[in-house]
Amino acid sequence: MYGNTSTPSSAPATLLRVTELEGKGRSFVASAPLRAGEIILRDSPLLLYSAFPFFPTSEPPHVWSKNLYCSNCFRLITSLPPPSSCPSCSDVFCSSGCQSVAGSTSHTPWICQSLRRLRDGSSSPLVAQSYVRQVLSRYLLAAYNLAAISPSNFRILLSLQGNPSTIFEDDANFLHSLIASLSPTPAREFGFSRELTAALLARDGINSFGLMEPFHPDMERSVRAYGIYPKASLFNHDCLPNACRFDYVDADSNPYTNTDVVIRVLHDVTEGREVCLSYFPVNLKYSERQRRLREDYGFICHCDRCNVEANWKEEDEEEEVEDMSGNGSGMSEGEEAMDREGMDEEEMEGDDGDFPHAYFFIRFMCNRDNCGGTLAPLPPSSASPESTSTLMECNVCGNVGKVEDD
Repeated sequence: MYGNTSTPSSAPATLLRVTELEGKGRSFVASAPLRAGEIILRDSPLLLYSAFPFFPTSEPPHVWSKNLYCSNCFRLITSLPPPSSCPSCSDVFCSSGCQSVAGSTSHTPWICQSLRRLRDGSSSPLVAQSYVRQVLSRYLLAAYNLAAISPSNFRILLSLQGNPSTIFEDDANFLHSLIASLSPTPAREFGFSRELTAALLARDGINSFGLMEPFHPDMERSVRAYGIYPKASLFNHDCLPNACRFDYVDADSNPYTNTDVVIRVLHDVTEGREVCLSYFPVNLKYSERQRRLREDYGFICHCDRCNVEANWKEEDEEEEVEDMSGNGSGMSEGEEAMDREGMDEEEMEGDDGDFPHAYFFIRFMCNRDNCGGTLAPLPPSSASPESTSTLMECNVCGNVGKVEDD
């Protein structure tokens, strides 16, 4: 949060509209033809919270970091001692300016006092608690703090769809008691209650985006922080998406955009068509995709790709995953072998059989080792807005490569 008390998002009003789709709820559809590479949304978070527990845990995921991050913009801090820190709760900041902004937004006196208590190893109720409970306590602190600093944005948070099936009752009871023990009691004007806490947890479960560490080829990518992005959360999932998310953590010196997300379309999208993201790397096999969607988001996917792969044998699925991992360069290799020149991606997506898979993985999957990212054309230039760039950028590793026109 950066002190923005209006809806922290922007999208050209002519590009997207929200509509209700049967079986999907609120959805984004194109309200005008979209060009490949076009930026259709920039979104800033309603709230942010650290992905790291207060105390080390022995359970998976074994998440602990020796790195320091700004408690406001989550930029990596590389200097020691940190440029700025809170003398009361020990939170660190990338600059005195960021700390000053946080004082009226993400690091209010209530947050500072609560952090000081929760970090006290001699009395904290979070000592020996699970990783999930510790991190969800950070989320609830940020959410209830939002109720105090921006009631309008708190209402936006509550207006997002939630999935109660992702909540364990014991966790909800513990976390509500934890927040209730803090002084003063938060969100009284919203009727602070166990039900409100459960409603907030339900919204985090399916609307939070992970703010990922920048890609490193020799390290598994991890989550630095989580954020709730009110507009971006309206994108539904598809296992062959027509848009993807970019973020540029630590890429520039502006703390106010370090946690923004940018959504770009992969290829031309016709007016009226739904615009979807993939909630995870597209090279996961069918059974793993279905498991994650069921457990994390509470639904079973019936997209065109899943309808095809549901009939595959297990060994066929394994072979396909191997092919995805080793092919999918996003370059021109193999494209000339396809007999369907002249067909655009929208037509290909409508075809039956396995062909859409093959085209997608060749055109839109990064083949860099351990990446698993999705490739999108660079945004159209202002000098030639109708032309599609031949440069493709990976949304994970950041590689930019050239492709030949189809």
